[in-house]
Amino acid sequence: MKLKGYALGIISAVSYGLIPIFILPVKQAHFSLDITLFYRFLFSALMIGGYLLYSKENLSINKKEGLILAALGTCYAFSSELLFLGYDYLTAGIASTVLFIYPVIVALIMFFFYKEKLTKLSIISLLLAFTGVIILCLKGKGLEINYAGLGIVMLSSLFYALYIIIVNKSNIKVSGFKLSFYSMLFTSGFFMIKALTGKESFGIPSTAVFFNLTIFAFLTTVISTLCLVYAIKNIGSTPAAILGALEPVVAVMVSVMIFHEKFTFNLFIGISLILFGVILNVLAGSKKIAHS
Repeated sequence: MKLKGYALGIISAVSYGLIPIFILPVKQAHFSLDITLFYRFLFSALMIGGYLLYSKENLSINKKEGLILAALGTCYAFSSELLFLGYDYLTAGIASTVLFIYPVIVALIMFFFYKEKLTKLSIISLLLAFTGVIILCLKGKGLEINYAGLGIVMLSSLFYALYIIIVNKSNIKVSGFKLSFYSMLFTSGFFMIKALTGKESFGIPSTAVFFNLTIFAFLTTVISTLCLVYAIKNIGSTPAAILGALEPVVAVMVSVMIFHEKFTFNLFIGISLILFGVILNVLAGSKKIAHS
């Protein structure tokens, strides 16, 4: 059971790390990002919805649950949009790594707004993660930070952190599948409204693009979300969160091997520090739960 849980956690992280393979060609082809994200989340919602119907789960929600799920969808939408916008300024590998500091942002929000204590381990993890981000921005001998790119991806990370905190603090009584279904549905609704406002065409230009969007939705969203749900059930949230450290590693490997991003020493050190910092942060959180 444990082995299955670890395998699912790895599959979830790897599938999420594959995002650059699908999103960078879309950007290069100048196909609308809003339409791409609308179809990504719509197809994901339809796939998960199909499973819910198959397993005969009740899809009804009350008003309070609807509001919480709409908030989750909005946070997810902002996080996705800002990450892909960040790809215009930073390489996919660096953007994916900076996004991964969201567990550290969760710890900071819980400290400042919910008065949760920061352990020594948490403080060390914060310092390691931020040092890693600074090293990622070092080029040559100087500190050459693309502030716009860094700010955009940090905002993306913040919205993802808010998504996690809302799930945690709202005590919403719905299954992981149902939560994923409505989150995806509301996220696709957000991009639909945005595309309609911008008078964009919803036409899919070719069968190839349709299959690309379907595989994009299935691999990076459905597989990633569902494997994570089952990984948490089998091994708990702490080991599942640690396995999530593979996400930026996979994204960097994809960027280096497919999009010819340079694998510099700074990139290696920066990623290592961020991953180490995030893993320490997750372990600090699990220790706190064990003692409480």
